[in-house]
Parts: sequence; C-alpha cells; structure tokens
Amino acid sequence: MTDELPELRASDADRERVAEILRDALAEGRLDMEEFEERLEATYKARTYGELTPITRDLPAAPGSVPAVNLVKEPVADGSWASRITGGEGSSTWAVAVMSGFQRKGRWTVPRRFNCFAFWGGGDLDLREANFADREVVINCVTIMGGVNIIVPPGVEVDVRGIGIMGAFDQREDGVLGDPGAPRVIVTGFAFWGGVGVERKVTRAERQRLRAERRQEKLDRKQSMRELHESFRHDHRDRRDRRDRRDRYED
Repeated sequence: MTDELPELRASDADRERVAEILRDALAEGRLDMEEFEERLEATYKARTYGELTPITRDLPAAPGSVPAVNLVKEPVADGSWASRITGGEGSSTWAVAVMSGFQRKGRWTVPRRFNCFAFWGGGDLDLREANFADREVVINCVTIMGGVNIIVPPGVEVDVRGIGIMGAFDQREDGVLGDPGAPRVIVTGFAFWGGVGVERKVTRAERQRLRAERRQEKLDRKQSMRELHESFRHDHRDRRDRRDRRDRYED
C-alpha cells in the first residue's frame, strides 16, 4: 500500500493541510514570500500525493511523508444538520490572498474561527457542502482593496458584524432565520476599499434535483391535461351516440 500511496488522488482537505504547513513556515520565516507563493500554487495544482510530497519535504512540520490519508471508509453522512456539525478541528483555520486568490469549497470542515486576509486579491468561501466544527462558527475577514465572497446554503443563519470604510459587508442575508439545528455563521472583520459578500445558494446537485422535479411536475401536468382532454372527448362522443340513438328511436 505504501508504494501505491503517492499515486492516489489527493483531496481538497489534503491540499489544505499542505497549505497550512506552508503558511506556518511563512510566518516563522522559513520561507520568503516568493517561495511561499510558488509552493502554494504548486499545492493547489497537485492532483496526487506524489505531487504533494516534495512541497513540504524540507519543512519541520512534514517529515518527508505524504499527508495523512485515511484508507478506512467512513460512514456516509445522512445530510442532516446534526451530521454536519462534527466537532473537532477544521480543515484549515486561515487563508491569505496577496495579489492572488484563495478558495475553500467542497467537503471541508469550517473551524470554530476562520481568519482570512485579502490584499489586492480575493477569496471564495463556499459552505454549501461543508461540515462545521461547532454549532456557531466565526469567519473573520480583513480586506484591503480586495474582496471575499461567502456562499452559505439555505437554512444556515448568518450574522454580519463587519465594519467597512470605503468598503462594505453585504447585509442582505443578515437576520434571516435558520432551520432548527442548523449552524450559525458570524461574519466579522474590516473592509477598506474592499468588500465582503454573502450570498445564499443551493448546491449544483440540489439545483439539478429541483430542476428535475420541476420538469417532472410539468410532464405530470401535461399528462393530466391529456387525460382530461381524452376523458372529455369520450364523454362528448358518448353523449352524441346517446342522442343519435334517441333520435333513431323517435323516428
């Protein structure tokens, strides 16, 4: 299994673990900004464990092995809010975009507090398929001539508390009541000549399911109309036949 491991496909969570190591190395001065950006770009382009391994091989946090991978199949979540509030730690706790961008989407775990910074850059935080480390999570955004876009699924309560100076925090979803048991997302931070957007969307799979349901409802209505029309025709023909028989009898 060890020889085959480098050829296994890496997940978003695996890339985030490597990116977290790089951010720690940048903060400790082990990498300069140019090296950090080069390695971070390579991290998000990596598709297999073999491509991820050399990126952090010379850093203390990575003893030369590929990121940890769980080869045991986990139970499938039932999709309820209770199953998506998992506890524990998040997949990553912060993100930085300096004249660049960052993205968190798919199956990742939102920590109790997530910090992000965008300077002349932007980032996307997609929570539609995410799990949550706690019933209430905080997303702290600092944007300077940059922007962060947060996408939440229907049912999640959003509380926007950020401050904007020549910038803004999107308040459209603020105060919308959430579903019972759903997580609460608090958006805080500071925006200077930048902005933090919050929008509510369903997942692509849910959108396709709803579209299929609407298509089926439309087909069902057409079928009902055809059956009603056919029933009307039969009824009209029966009345006409009875009238003809009565006329023949009277003649």
